Amino acid sequence: MGNFGNLIMNENMKIFRRPRTWIMLSILALITLLMPVLLNEGMGSSEVPYWQAAITTVQVVFFLNTIFCVVIAAEAVAGEFTWGTIKLLLIRPWSRSKILASKYLTVIGFSILSTLLVVILATVMSYILFSHSVTQDGSGASASHAFALWGYLYVDLFITLAIAFMVSSVFRSGALAIGLSLFIMFTQNLFSLIFNPVRYEWAKYVLFNNMDLSRYMDPVTDFSMFDGGNTGMTLGFSVAVLAVYYVVFMLISWVVFNKRDVAG
Repeated sequence: MGNFGNLIMNENMKIFRRPRTWIMLSILALITLLMPVLLNEGMGSSEVPYWQAAITTVQVVFFLNTIFCVVIAAEAVAGEFTWGTIKLLLIRPWSRSKILASKYLTVIGFSILSTLLVVILATVMSYILFSHSVTQDGSGASASHAFALWGYLYVDLFITLAIAFMVSSVFRSGALAIGLSLFIMFTQNLFSLIFNPVRYEWAKYVLFNNMDLSRYMDPVTDFSMFDGGNTGMTLGFSVAVLAVYYVVFMLISWVVFNKRDVAG
């Protein structure tokens, strides 16, 4: 276990010794701090609850957070092949499974760190600039609503990272992993509309239709373009579907990485 801990520490050093990592985190922090200021200038602070401002800030910045995390995930394995350092790893007294696991856990650790950075800074800055009062009817954003939404956003990020990590492991191409992940991010809603469960029964098993769990917070708007609801889909159903896809992605990554010949 100690050796595995050293392996994870080694992977973290690879990430945090690169200037670009700190540049990405600095950009995230700067934009997260600026967003509430811009919202305050545009909407004013007297009526807007700070939780609503924090939610809006995180939703806007989270897209950039996902891109940065995908960059880290895409090069976790592919970068070793690109730089020719994979042989140095494999001659060490560690199994390939441990090497792959350490890389994946490091990627997840970075995504948690960057997400916490965005959430904490957005909440603190919004708390300073916006109203602390509750609406008269008791409606509006709350802490529970905010954290539930942010949790769903992270699930989307979690699955996107699994895809990027799998592509990185299978094709040894960081560019392909980044490109495919960005394609999924940009076209996720489009594919959800095209392959709509209201029109196609089998579509409810499509990955794109299950990644955005936040829609279950307001089921009335789900697939509203087609005047349909969740058509039998529930939060538990989507989580189960995502779990199956996740296991498949991880199995493909593990099998390919363990079978790959790096002699050349």
